[in-house]
Amino acid sequence: MRDLDMTRLPQHIAIIMDGNGRWAEKHGVSLAEGHEAGAKSVRAAIKACRELHRVKVLSLYAFSTENWRRSRVEVNALFRLLSKYVRLELENIHKEDIRVTIMGRREGLSERVVADLDHCEQLTRHNKSMTVNVAVNYGGRGEIADTARRLAVDAATGALRTEDIDEDAFSRRLYVPGLPDVDLLIRTSGEMRLSNFMLWQVSYAEIVSLGVLWPDFRKRHLLDAIARYQRRQRRFGGR
Repeated sequence: MRDLDMTRLPQHIAIIMDGNGRWAEKHGVSLAEGHEAGAKSVRAAIKACRELHRVKVLSLYAFSTENWRRSRVEVNALFRLLSKYVRLELENIHKEDIRVTIMGRREGLSERVVADLDHCEQLTRHNKSMTVNVAVNYGGRGEIADTARRLAVDAATGALRTEDIDEDAFSRRLYVPGLPDVDLLIRTSGEMRLSNFMLWQVSYAEIVSLGVLWPDFRKRHLLDAIARYQRRQRRFGGR
């Protein structure tokens, strides 16, 4: 942290947590154990961002709409892990004054999972120090389509004039309105794809690909990504 400019930290960091399966294969363990190991990295990432203080939002890609294509065994293991994580970690997150928001479609999720997600949001809704935004059953194109649908309904019912439809009106109807745009997007395991993640919000994000598999991700990797971010010049279309 001594090498970082603490006045130029990204306000919103998003992470595509990639590599649990490859980590499991590499270590000769089950996929479920790979995802369990990845949960430890979630803890490390949240703790590291909280310690930096100036990072206000950490968005984590937990389960995409495309992940339903995986085996039922793996999908069930992922949601069991999500419920377990809520039980074990939520109180500590709440004590740290961290707000949890859930980004994605509730449709298609089990009643138990929806109840867990709702509990996270309700318990922490008044917390101010930092936001952990978790993408569950999420797809960037789906979010844009759902947001356009909300705009259409509001325009049809007279709640919004068509001439008032602009980027701000669109942003206010996203799954989690009010979040700042993503400054730094990190993807682990060396891949370079966006994988349908926060397509609206990452328009001007700096992208850093790290070779580390997600279960091995720790504070030093986050600091490395931020250092790379700080070495770049953000022009936002200017010179």
